[in-house]
Amino acid sequence: MRPPERARAGKKGAAALRYKILLVDDDKDNRIVLRQRLENDGFSVIEAAGADEAFLAAVDSAPDLILSDVAMPGGDGLSLCRRLRRDRRTSRLPIIMISGVHNREDDQLSGLEEGADDYLPKSYSPRLLAAKIRGLMSRFAAPEELSETLREAGIALDVHARTVSQNGKRVALTRKEFDLLTIFLRKPGQVLSNNFLLETVWNYDPADYNDPRTIQVHVSSLRRKLSDPLSSRLVSVPGLGYRLEKS
Repeated sequence: MRPPERARAGKKGAAALRYKILLVDDDKDNRIVLRQRLENDGFSVIEAAGADEAFLAAVDSAPDLILSDVAMPGGDGLSLCRRLRRDRRTSRLPIIMISGVHNREDDQLSGLEEGADDYLPKSYSPRLLAAKIRGLMSRFAAPEELSETLREAGIALDVHARTVSQNGKRVALTRKEFDLLTIFLRKPGQVLSNNFLLETVWNYDPADYNDPRTIQVHVSSLRRKLSDPLSSRLVSVPGLGYRLEKS
């Protein structure tokens, strides 16, 4: 299976790797507009058209933040928020609710009481939304997520300069190898699904392309370029994805 000729649009680099947004809205036109705005601001975006689809995406694709409409058929944004908060796998995800209809003070209070971290009317400006997202992420992110230099087992990875050294010796990585290593160092001990890696590193939509061999080739190359103990701690989890085992 060949990868699509053009991955989804969006800015590359540290910002896109750091912030993946799950956009939930039953209106396709709204999703198109919001997605373009978010990608223009440097975020990576995945979509869901309803509450059930959104919950599965939240578990499988590990977004950094959920941006959800309130009024949706077959399960509204408030019920989705309750479900996310009750499940240990998604309970700590930042959630921003948006609505073009339910904008009264009581509506906003209900959203916050159900566990949303913020509640915005759809009249918000793109700049305000981006600021809200970055503000939430700065509060929720672990220290290593915000660090410009990630360190582990002799590795020093400079996020912004895009350089890697191991035990003081420079390691030459391709762009995708660098992005993979960045994700593994930021999320040690977590199983990162194939879909998550294809979305986050390659910016592919798994509905269009989900061949795990793309990841396998790059992980194998990354292992060869790194030395132990880090290399041997980068393990495959059959049927799921990959994990950087904690030391």
